[in-house]
Amino acid sequence: MQLDDLYRRVIMDHYKNPRNRGKFDDDSLTVDLNNPTCGDRISLQLKLEDGVVKDARFNGEGCSISMSSASMMTEAVKGRTYAEAMDLASRFSSLMQGEAVDFDEYEELEALSGVNKFPARIKCATLAWNALKKGIHEEE
Repeated sequence: MQLDDLYRRVIMDHYKNPRNRGKFDDDSLTVDLNNPTCGDRISLQLKLEDGVVKDARFNGEGCSISMSSASMMTEAVKGRTYAEAMDLASRFSSLMQGEAVDFDEYEELEALSGVNKFPARIKCATLAWNALKKGIHEEE
């Protein structure tokens, strides 16, 4: 199996079986963002406590790239400090710019590396990550 095929399978798995999709029933921090160029939208909910992303969930509509990225992002940041989550977001941005990035702690993110070949899709992949950054900045 080629690496591109494996990456496509990972993306489609997260799209068809999203992790952490849904919403919390309490007063979690909510960040709503959309990508007006393609119609993707996300509502990210974060449980932030003592400088740690305790939990994350999302709802939204969009392409397989945006929804898969949201699913992977929520998995990757749970249990991380704000600084660790922001570092992960920064490395993801670098990945989207075509830079070689190592995600030892959550290798599935590398499945989105091919998105950088399609500049119009980068906004799809980074939508959830931008919501995460906005939420952490609001909390700090």
